Amino acid sequence: HVYLQYSNCFLVFHVFVSDPQWYPARQSIRLDPKGKSLKDEDVLQHLPVGTTATFYFRDLGVFLTEYAGPLLIYLMFYFRVPFIYAPKYDFTTSKHWVVHLACMCHSFHYVKRLLETLFVHRFSHGTMPLRNIFKNCTYYWGFAAWMAYYINHPLYTPPIYGEQQIRLALIVFLFCQIGNFSIHIALRNLRPPGSKTRKIPYPTKNPFTWIFLLVSCPNYTYELGSWLGFTLMTQCLPVAAFTLVGFIQMTVWAKGKHRSYLKEFRDYPTLRSPILPFIL
Repeated sequence: HVYLQYSNCFLVFHVFVSDPQWYPARQSIRLDPKGKSLKDEDVLQHLPVGTTATFYFRDLGVFLTEYAGPLLIYLMFYFRVPFIYAPKYDFTTSKHWVVHLACMCHSFHYVKRLLETLFVHRFSHGTMPLRNIFKNCTYYWGFAAWMAYYINHPLYTPPIYGEQQIRLALIVFLFCQIGNFSIHIALRNLRPPGSKTRKIPYPTKNPFTWIFLLVSCPNYTYELGSWLGFTLMTQCLPVAAFTLVGFIQMTVWAKGKHRSYLKEFRDYPTLRSPILPFIL
């Protein structure tokens, strides 16, 4: 029996209690198998149902899938497991320290993403359709394999300017990773637990958030900076291609979010650009 005075959250919680593997981020509750998912705030008695109703449950997948793949795939190439390179290179290690540094940076990035997904982000849409999981996994996993193959290849050569280039790239990478995390924390604090309230993000006491004065989506700005640093560090064409494709996609997202801010908030700061200060 369903108590119609409750919201959709009641159904989601009931499913979770019945079987904990179906935690809320994996659930979609619908009135029709091919219909749209109900929103958390939908009150059941306001829906087009009678005294009894049939609800359809669907597992939509999780955000973690697309980030765990690149982490594991890259490590397979780093450890040179069999059938990737020539047999004589199985489980050997590179003589170039930048290769080991690149592996640490790449692993750090995706471990950070996984932890943020679990403990930091509050998604306005807590689910991801399976078709999006397939598309995103193809993108992330494919590029991870492509760049890892060349960076960890036995014939890989270090950047042309040597240690100076690598150290500069590492500074850029770490700076932007810290900045990206700082922005995610600031955005998380804008949205109370269980709420989908939208507010204008402003700089906080954390200096890494001061970029909010100039851009609407500094998390994408820092993300771009991280991959530019990784490109400079490895001097690898597949990494540059991944950075370019990611920049194009993040620009589309940033422009969309920027337009939403302008439309929703009349007092939104006009000085801000979507992703690159004064440029884009």
